[in-house]
Amino acid sequence: MEIIIAGAGKVGFNLAKTLCIGHNVTIIDKNSEALHRIQESLDIMPVRGNVEDSKTYESLQEKNIDLFIAVTNIDDVNLICTMIADTVLNIDKKFIRLQKQFFDGEKIKSKLGINKFIFPIKLASKTISSLLAYPKANNVKFFKYTNYKLISLKIPSKFIPHNFQSENFKIVGIERKKEFFIPTDNKTEILPDDLVYFFGLEDDIKIVCQNVEIEGSIDIQKCVVFGGNNLGIEIAKELVSIGRDVKLVEKDLKLCEIADEVLEGKAAIINSKYSSHDIFEDEGLSSADIFIAATNNDEFNIIKCLEAQESGIKKVVAVNNEMEYYNLMHTLGITVVRGPKMSAYNKIMEEIGSTGVVIQKSFCGAKAVVFMRKIFVGSKLVNTKVKPIKMQESSLFFMRENLMQIFDEKVILQEDDLIIGFCTTKESTKVKQWIYEL
Repeated sequence: MEIIIAGAGKVGFNLAKTLCIGHNVTIIDKNSEALHRIQESLDIMPVRGNVEDSKTYESLQEKNIDLFIAVTNIDDVNLICTMIADTVLNIDKKFIRLQKQFFDGEKIKSKLGINKFIFPIKLASKTISSLLAYPKANNVKFFKYTNYKLISLKIPSKFIPHNFQSENFKIVGIERKKEFFIPTDNKTEILPDDLVYFFGLEDDIKIVCQNVEIEGSIDIQKCVVFGGNNLGIEIAKELVSIGRDVKLVEKDLKLCEIADEVLEGKAAIINSKYSSHDIFEDEGLSSADIFIAATNNDEFNIIKCLEAQESGIKKVVAVNNEMEYYNLMHTLGITVVRGPKMSAYNKIMEEIGSTGVVIQKSFCGAKAVVFMRKIFVGSKLVNTKVKPIKMQESSLFFMRENLMQIFDEKVILQEDDLIIGFCTTKESTKVKQWIYEL
């Protein structure tokens, strides 16, 4: 594909780094230093210029652009540059990253000719709110074609090794001592401190969660959000909307005032310098059921989560902005949620990899990928015998009438069947090619 990325920041760089393998990528920014750094490490074409100036795109007019991605740090710039580029170039699809949720809406998207709006702050806040239904879970992923969910569960350190076998769910991934693998049979033993990925119906996985809970379940009602930036406010807003008792802690008085206005007084706003551990006792934070560190500094988020654990809070969540801290957070028993930039990158990559037929999602810090293909009415695959691909680090399933079965031999497909593949990132290219070319 011919791809143009407007914005050479962290998201733009990571997108270019991934997409330049197998695609022709052009990245545009007025920051010559950022472009120089990218050009030194990536095989892409850098264009120095103002993304809001139509002249910037004139040198690209001879190309048919398959995808235009606007990921600058300013919403207005992303919207304007996309519209300008669309008047100068022949663009097939357009993705825009936006911080402000009020841009959302099918009418606005249709009027502007945008294929996808990406709201990373909303994605992160929704992820956190979904954890409230699964107090022991690390993450929950939802899918368009099925009610099955992908739920990761951190196994307690005092857990007695056990082999889970069930027709109602499948274990599709295990992270153990920083290494990820996909079980290829039902005999894999679950060990203490494993991070296990279950795929199944919500009620069935909740039973599993109860079976591994040594200290009993948590009813999450009292929530503490550390950080009054846009993300922290959005998280607090999401928690308030589902009836939770929320305290938001921020050291900047101006941000506290903004938070109080946005939240309409429905959350307690605490102005603190963060400097002392005593805040947990002084402000009654230690009685919280969940603690969420939502600043832009991963090191600070880790420190505050450790302090929250020490104060007795059972569920601690850290927003992860830098991949280098992902494993450390897991090792320390902290639930990890992607920050806005990582959410934007992953969502865009999932949208690029997905079509109207195939869904693609990454999990376990992008160490693994799940592909899902639906057999629609009228598909050429209906009543066709299909042979599974054989891979060492992948598991294939097919789902019929909401029952998932191992896909290890030829199957005659029927309408509404789902083909599902879980694989390591290393094997994802081969699995993707197979499931697309069926």
